[in-house]
Amino acid sequence: MVKENKSSPSTTSLVFAYLVVYLVWGSTFFFIEKALHSFPPFVLGSIRFVIAGSLLMTYCYFKGYKLYAKQAVKDALFVGFLLLFIDMAAIIWAEQHISSAIATIIAAATAIWFVIFDKPKWKQNFSSPTTVLGLIFGFLGVFMLFAEQIFAQDDSPEEGNMKVTAMIVLVCGTIAWTIGSLLSKYSKERRDRNQKETDEEDLDVMVKTAWQMVCAGVSFTLVASFNGEYSRFKFADVLPEDWGAMIYLATMGSILAFGSYIWLLQHRPATEVSTHAYINPIVALVLAHYFTDHHVTSLQIIGLTVVLGSVLLMNWNLYRDNKKFKVYKRAKRIKKLRDAVPYRSVPRLLELSNFNDKHEKKKNKADL
Repeated sequence: MVKENKSSPSTTSLVFAYLVVYLVWGSTFFFIEKALHSFPPFVLGSIRFVIAGSLLMTYCYFKGYKLYAKQAVKDALFVGFLLLFIDMAAIIWAEQHISSAIATIIAAATAIWFVIFDKPKWKQNFSSPTTVLGLIFGFLGVFMLFAEQIFAQDDSPEEGNMKVTAMIVLVCGTIAWTIGSLLSKYSKERRDRNQKETDEEDLDVMVKTAWQMVCAGVSFTLVASFNGEYSRFKFADVLPEDWGAMIYLATMGSILAFGSYIWLLQHRPATEVSTHAYINPIVALVLAHYFTDHHVTSLQIIGLTVVLGSVLLMNWNLYRDNKKFKVYKRAKRIKKLRDAVPYRSVPRLLELSNFNDKHEKKKNKADL
């Protein structure tokens, strides 16, 4: 009899968390575009992350988490500067000139830069035909979006140049996100090794995220103060619906969606959680089409399809090595053996037995 794992989350909790990650993260690009009607770009980022960082740090305080460890905070501030300031500043500024649909497609192509900048995995990545093919398709999808903006007939030369500039800024933002993510990954591995030697306690992931948001909030505030956005900004001129978009971004986008993402990573395989990369752009594209003045073109849809296909190819080795995928392949192989020969065939029964014996031996070796 198998004992029920009391710590395992309920199906309802899992479904809710996935819906939040799929829908809320996909909608943040749309709500940024809406909030820009009243907020200058750096003021928007300032208010959003000051609210989110303050709320999350307060939550961590009342949960009793340790809030400070010198090296962990130092790493969190640097990663937060790259991920939540540089990348988000690029997205917010760019969405003044291009639609949220294009912004989310460019963001979906971030997998390209992970392959290119993850030097320790170059040999593994560039020796994989599916990864290399995915890389080529990813660049092709991004090129299609650039070509559409360059050759758009409805835009004046000045508007066309600003759109292309905005897309270049977006690409630079995704590169900053990639570098920040890789630094976070490898610094965590380094800290884990040091902790084994020194028994130093690391900070909870929520605390580090709060520090990242604090860094982003301070950085956005400084820029908005020095470039004159705050001096020109009047709170009284903000429309109620744009305040709603701001509150949504700070609470639902920055806290609830990220919290759900971290929670899912603790309970579900990373390859399964990463499927949000395929849903988020579709959500953003639908919202942009039905609730903004931007026209979603057939070339944008094709570009999105190509980019998502490239992400699938670049992650194919991860999905192939996933346990569920292996179980599915094994079940499919057994079914094929059963159907290959008559039901009471002795050779057939022996082949099935040998197949299961090989699987059990591999499983036992893995457990050891």
